[in-house]
Amino acid sequence: MNRNWHGVLLRHLLLLIGACLILGLLTGHYGLCLAVGLGGYLANTLRHLLRLQHWLRHQQPDEPPPEGNGLWGDVFDNIYNLQRKDSRARARLQGVIDRVQESTAALRDAVIMLDSDGNLEWWNPAADTLLGLKTPQDGGQPITNLVRHPRFKEYFEAEQYAEPLEMPSPLNDRLRLQFMVTRYGNNEHLMVVRDVTRIHQLEQMRKDFIANVSHELRTPLTVITGYLETLLDNAGHLNPRWLRALQQMQQQGSRMQTLLNDLLLLAKLEATDYPSDSYPVDVRAMLQSIVNDATALSGERHHQVTLEAPSDLWMKGSEPELRSAFSNLVFNGVKYTPDNGRVHVRWWQDETGLHLSVQDSGIGIEPKHISRLTERFYRVDSSRSSSTGGTGLGLAIVKHVLLRHKGSLDITSIPGKGSTFTCHFPQALRVPSTAADSTFA
Repeated sequence: MNRNWHGVLLRHLLLLIGACLILGLLTGHYGLCLAVGLGGYLANTLRHLLRLQHWLRHQQPDEPPPEGNGLWGDVFDNIYNLQRKDSRARARLQGVIDRVQESTAALRDAVIMLDSDGNLEWWNPAADTLLGLKTPQDGGQPITNLVRHPRFKEYFEAEQYAEPLEMPSPLNDRLRLQFMVTRYGNNEHLMVVRDVTRIHQLEQMRKDFIANVSHELRTPLTVITGYLETLLDNAGHLNPRWLRALQQMQQQGSRMQTLLNDLLLLAKLEATDYPSDSYPVDVRAMLQSIVNDATALSGERHHQVTLEAPSDLWMKGSEPELRSAFSNLVFNGVKYTPDNGRVHVRWWQDETGLHLSVQDSGIGIEPKHISRLTERFYRVDSSRSSSTGGTGLGLAIVKHVLLRHKGSLDITSIPGKGSTFTCHFPQALRVPSTAADSTFA
């Protein structure tokens, strides 16, 4: 099998030519003998090629190759061995594919493979149950034609798959599904869909509980703070020892009212995915009002609060929600910046969309805290937040407002040098100048 066939063929060819020349010497017909010898050699080669071609075309499984001598026998054996190796490799790969299909068929989560254009290539039985896919007639169909929900179409075509998408099932509104898409290979897509109805119900119960408790606490807290104000208004008739206690009670009551208001606002923001009152917003005018309020909040701390914003750059959205988010960012900049510090607010547009940044020269935030800043009640320093009157809900409100306006929040910070909070909005929310001008008309 490992013989040096180059040398063997050369010797055979030399022997054939030598025999033909000897026969030509005896007969006197050198050319004829040489032609007959080479022709016979060529005929033998063609015979073996035809046998090989017939075997490759008509062979049965595990059928041995035709008999052959010399080089052709070695060729037949090598081809047969390669076929057997290929057959074993294919059998192993098929076994792996069968095991993968069996395991995915046992999953409760839907697993769907899509090509680079988003067309269905393969899916497991759970996809039939969760999404109503039909085998095999839906093969090759675009997934956006089969899952007809505006949010899914927008999510899939945006190709921003860092965060999963949650939405009602296309078959049953009472079911809640989570879509996770991952790119692989030649820009193909692997989509995993799971039923998160139970988790969604528990989350909704938590939200409802917080909202209901906040509503129930609002009335008694209003009564308590009302009586405290009355007592403080008449503090001259009270024992001086009670004055400090009443002032602290009023301060903590005010903090509780702020906390309840933030909780109720969060509950309202989480109730729907998009704002119901979406109109053109004069962002510069709104920011100027917020900057004025921030300057008043600074008071004797003498912060330098500046604004950089074009007057013709309007956006579409809910002004109360945007005001709440932007004021949270600006007021935080004032609260956590030392006296005589600087807070710069900038509103601008580029090719990627609309942007608002709030940059301060404050104490900064360590990198380990940044990813958790938008969580409810998360505080970098609880004692400092208490002294500034924070509830730990401000950035959570900002996050939900931005999500409802299809935006995102980036946070960069250097401890001891300051922080920058940047809101990004899609270009689609930009209000043309003509529409903004017509608002004044």
